Amino acid sequence: MTCCDRRDVGLLLLRLGTGGVLAAHGAQKLFGWFGGGGVEGTGEFMESVGYAPGRQSALAAGLAEAGGGTLLALGLATPAAGAAAAGAMAGAAALHAPNGFFAAEGGYEYAASLGLTAAGLAVSGPGRLSLDHASYHVLDRGWMVPLALGVTAAVTAAVVGARAQRVRRKREGEQEALFEE
Repeated sequence: MTCCDRRDVGLLLLRLGTGGVLAAHGAQKLFGWFGGGGVEGTGEFMESVGYAPGRQSALAAGLAEAGGGTLLALGLATPAAGAAAAGAMAGAAALHAPNGFFAAEGGYEYAASLGLTAAGLAVSGPGRLSLDHASYHVLDRGWMVPLALGVTAAVTAAVVGARAQRVRRKREGEQEALFEE
């Protein structure tokens, strides 16, 4: 048996690509790198689209993306890393969903692709070319997968649901009167 096979190389490539993109995306939110708004600018944006409080939402999204992406790329704590990144991308997909599927029209295609890939890596595991494998999978146990994905799904549903209520209330407050008095 060799130290790795093509499955391990494939998982490494998926982890590096997806993790790198997520880490850069999170760095935009946290540090303002790569043309991002940093915590303040991203926080203002988050508040404007219904994720409140904005600064805390920006921090949570930035940490989930940058931290989850970095850990995915390294193949460390893969269930938690993949779940955190998938949760952040579910929040982004909810924001873009009214614009349809395709990213060219502002849709959720990009966020969904990153989120599903991160979730898939959480489920499949990192492969043998990873820090999880080198550390005997101390942070990558089978029971951690459903726990990480379940907790993330519950938190994401609560956050996205609260945003939907805020957006709905704001829209109702802006609605014109149907009848003149």
